[in-house]
Amino acid sequence: MTRYYTRVCNFYYGKKSVNLVNSKISLPLNGNKFISFDEIEIITRNSKKKIKINKIKYLPIDIKKKINKDIKIISSKKKNFSNLNFKKIPMIMGVLNLTPDSFSDGGKFNSFNKGINHAKKLLKEGANIIDIGGESTRPGSKTVNSIEEWSRIKKTLKKLKNLNISLDTRKADIMEKGIHLGVNLINDVSGLSFDERSLKIIKKYKTPFVLQHSRGTPDIMQKSPKYKNVVLDIYDFFEEKIKFLRKNGILHNKIILDPGIGFGKNLKHNLKLLQNISIFHTLGFPIMLGISRKRFIGDIANENDDKKRIGGTLSSGIFSLLQGIQIIRVHDVNEIVQGIKVFKKLLDN
Repeated sequence: MTRYYTRVCNFYYGKKSVNLVNSKISLPLNGNKFISFDEIEIITRNSKKKIKINKIKYLPIDIKKKINKDIKIISSKKKNFSNLNFKKIPMIMGVLNLTPDSFSDGGKFNSFNKGINHAKKLLKEGANIIDIGGESTRPGSKTVNSIEEWSRIKKTLKKLKNLNISLDTRKADIMEKGIHLGVNLINDVSGLSFDERSLKIIKKYKTPFVLQHSRGTPDIMQKSPKYKNVVLDIYDFFEEKIKFLRKNGILHNKIILDPGIGFGKNLKHNLKLLQNISIFHTLGFPIMLGISRKRFIGDIANENDDKKRIGGTLSSGIFSLLQGIQIIRVHDVNEIVQGIKVFKKLLDN
């Protein structure tokens, strides 16, 4: 039996979007009139076809039923959580790595005062939430034990416990300690697969979390990753994982999806995901992208590559914004916020 997927496309923004929604020409994304769409792409494993939303009524009955169900999910308003407002997109997750070996800023902020000051700086520059981590998960990195990971982050978490904090960890005991210190979001790059106890912690505290896709552990994930269709394979992964979580008692909808750019993907995979990222709206959850300083930018830039990769981060961030992505995870908050402000102003017509 043929499986059909729905990807929304041809987005509008600002006043033009509001006018089109009010005229019933386009449909709002997540109930937000300031970003809307008037086309969908109907996808199977063997085909793609774009149609205007006003042509859906002419589709065969079974396909039409599926598409209308998907559009209802895509258009429905998202409930806010973790002190995040999903109507104000994109929101910015600022990165604070308290590690000696992260891929781009290892050792830069892993002293107490430097970490605190940088977190405050990121918030002042416009970050909506700070993602704090004590273990590097860069390609090729090795696992750090819980004692070492907690020792790197505990003082900073205690000092920042009244701020909006996400905790970047794969370990259940670190999650629980962080939740006790007021962490508002768990960001586990393994998709709650690394530590089998993580499900119990998320269930016990009903904590919001980021569900990320990755293939393999960081030490081996970039060794010849393969997919039949990277976009649809990851879509299916999310769908099955959410069903699995429901069966295991995690019933809340305070979930953010992250397709895991650079986590078990090569350049071709990453580009396909970014080009088709709006397909994940059909799953009904906010979407986050970790694109900051990633290797795919350097692969494209070649001789124009540099350590911070701000230009590539900004351009891929704005491209993602054009597909309605709700959260962008970045290191260089001020530069990215500046670029987005200018972009939005240019769209204001």
